[in-house]
Amino acid sequence: MFDLTSIHSLSEFQRNAKAHIQRLKETGKPEILTVNGQAELVVQDAAAYQKLVEAADEARFLHALRASLAEAERGEGRSLRDVLTELAAGTGVSLPQ
Repeated sequence: MFDLTSIHSLSEFQRNAKAHIQRLKETGKPEILTVNGQAELVVQDAAAYQKLVEAADEARFLHALRASLAEAERGEGRSLRDVLTELAAGTGVSLPQ
């Protein structure tokens, strides 16, 4: 959840942009900007955003990995040998026996 001190109006952010940018860089925490009292935007330091993107990518990878492992445990899917044979046939590569 967001801290109430991280919620600011867009106009206040614009008036004090330098101070907000400095705080964003120092804390790495995002700020919520409001327009007419409604949350409209989230602003964040680029380095903190990159960490967020990396964490989301890792979460997607782990989700896909868990789903694949569950599929394998149920005996579903194909063997690696079958997949490689199909790929090799499509490219004209021969696999060793």
